[in-house]
Amino acid sequence: MERPLPNLTRFALVLAWAIALVSPVRAAEIKALRIWAGAEYTRAVFDVSGPLDYRLFDLADPERLVLDIKSSTFSGDYSAAEANGLLKAVRSGRQGKEDLRVVFDLGEGVRPKSFLLPPAEKFGYRLVLDLYPKTRAEPVKTVAKLLPPGTSRNVIVTVDAGHGGEDPGSIGATGSHEKVITLAVARELKRVIDKEPGMSAILTRDSDFFIPLEQRYQKARDAKADLFVSIHADAFTKSEARGSSVWVLSPRGATSEAARWLADSENRADLVGGVSLDTRDDTLAAVLLDLSQGATMQASNAVASQVHAAMRRVGPTHKNHVERANFIVLRSPDVPSILVETAFISNPAEERRLNSASERTKLAEAILDGIRNYFRSTPPPGTWFALESNRARASRHVVTRGESLSAIAARHGTSVAALRSANKLIQDSVNVGDVLEIPQG
Repeated sequence: MERPLPNLTRFALVLAWAIALVSPVRAAEIKALRIWAGAEYTRAVFDVSGPLDYRLFDLADPERLVLDIKSSTFSGDYSAAEANGLLKAVRSGRQGKEDLRVVFDLGEGVRPKSFLLPPAEKFGYRLVLDLYPKTRAEPVKTVAKLLPPGTSRNVIVTVDAGHGGEDPGSIGATGSHEKVITLAVARELKRVIDKEPGMSAILTRDSDFFIPLEQRYQKARDAKADLFVSIHADAFTKSEARGSSVWVLSPRGATSEAARWLADSENRADLVGGVSLDTRDDTLAAVLLDLSQGATMQASNAVASQVHAAMRRVGPTHKNHVERANFIVLRSPDVPSILVETAFISNPAEERRLNSASERTKLAEAILDGIRNYFRSTPPPGTWFALESNRARASRHVVTRGESLSAIAARHGTSVAALRSANKLIQDSVNVGDVLEIPQG
């Protein structure tokens, strides 16, 4: 039986606990500064020993961004990357007796965003600063134009290479980084899509930089894409795990995203499925969003099934069905979205496969096969696929009551002999319900 603590001891423990709650963040050590410059923003990452207290503000004439970090020191082996992107130079030193100050010299005004990341995998705590240009115009949204009769547009596929920049993703058995593999597969998928009639691809990133997850599917929405495909490489603690997999958004993920859209005024002002929710009452907005999400998830499931079937023809799949998860990149309410785990990078054999250019081509072509099959069966209005579908229907004729072969030939501007030859007819009589191929030209 445990003996109760004396009152004085209990008081001391409670006091220590209370002091811990109100004590300021412990002094942190700054270990390194890493910098990446992407097409849309520049990211600076400080590797730090633990949580810290900091303040960020800007100065003009000349443009500077100042970071003050309280009660902190630089480690003995502190290293800083060279300034690039929106940064012209980085200067640092003591601020008072206990604080640090880092000054970023800028080429232009920026909109900074900062956040502290907790430890993950091989990384410890990180203080992240994302710098966006102040003067850069908003991305131009590709709006479908009214097409003249007989013309069409390409379907647009946004291809997202997972991870990037300071986020390497999973690391393979021999050191391959997922971010490198995904970019190589994404580039190859774009190449084969762009060669395909009626299709065009857009990459969310074409170099080694990180894009926040919600911005990835937003790029697809800005481009008015018909499909969003996120490319990844799976990993597991056991190296025997193998096979590709295809994922769509889970119903739980869709529900949480719907709640966020309805609660966020910036989201409500945007167009979802061509309709702004901002001018609707809550009930109507919820119904409209639910309709848009329902159609999007149905389309996502359909294209995922086609891609999964195509992937099974070029290699093993991890499961024999499409899987569902609450992945952030799949949360677009109005763009069908899938995530493809190309193979297990943690499996040495599959890692070698992912590092092979010919094998990446096979993977890209399998994904393309699934996408092509989906758009052939469900062509978006106004696209090349819709036009080809209409042409295919126009090249056939279903015989109705009272029609003769000569009347059908006259209607389609061809001859009885040509009709007979195209359909391998021995005589000129036809029956109701027969489907005749109409010869072109």
